[in-house]
Amino acid sequence: MPSSPHSATQEARQAFGRRLREIRKDAGLTARRLAEAAGWHESKVSKIEHGRQPPSDADLKAWALHCGADEQTADLIAVSRGIEGAYVEWRRLERSGLRHAQESVLPLWERTRRFRIYSPWLIPGPVQTAGYIRALLESIRDRRGLSDDIDAAVEVRLEKQERALRDPGRRQFAIILEESALRYRIGDPVTMAAQLGHLVAMASLASISLGIIPATASRGALWPVEGFFLFDGELVNVELVSAHLTVTQPSEIAMYARTFADLSAMAVRGGEARSLIAAAMASIG
Repeated sequence: MPSSPHSATQEARQAFGRRLREIRKDAGLTARRLAEAAGWHESKVSKIEHGRQPPSDADLKAWALHCGADEQTADLIAVSRGIEGAYVEWRRLERSGLRHAQESVLPLWERTRRFRIYSPWLIPGPVQTAGYIRALLESIRDRRGLSDDIDAAVEVRLEKQERALRDPGRRQFAIILEESALRYRIGDPVTMAAQLGHLVAMASLASISLGIIPATASRGALWPVEGFFLFDGELVNVELVSAHLTVTQPSEIAMYARTFADLSAMAVRGGEARSLIAAAMASIG
């Protein structure tokens, strides 16, 4: 697995190394004895435990085997893969342009059957209009200094959307928005009004469940969190300012699923949701 210079990734490696050290010590093994049992150089154990060398899947299987922790093998591998593949800087993801960034997620969208989406500030991809997509990607292009392949990127994003919605019985979308997402102006007034009208139409589809958390909702138990996409029970995607974060550890996925359920319980639907959208449209002027 390739090394990453990012500090968050390194901190995660070090924390994972501490977990592996605890497993080794609980088994009563010294670093030398574990290395001998696994057929490694002794320094390898130290490097892994201090986060200086990412372990391979085979390394983790051997570690768990010789420490009598076979039941932890699957989770250890999931955590390790999550650390090494989770944090992708936008400049890396988009180095070949916005179109490539859109195409890179097509396989994931193709195999996902249940989408759970929470967005505190944007109308999410599956229910975006072409105009909204264009305005959003133009903003990203200008902010990050990317190549101008907007037309191609919009086309791919619409294709991704069309594929996902093609068979209503095959995929389900549960979308939770903060009311603020209806009011943040993306594009000109005409673009935003069209997007809100489209949102109402999309919410009527059998494959889409739309909930909106009113700005007046009590947030004592759970305040707005980072936006995320939960793909089946397989992984979670989170968009940060500097990077695209992928969560694959089962315990963390479960945490996002619980958070989504709690946010969903705070949302209004049907006529109440349409009233919030209508109020946002009226505010455009």
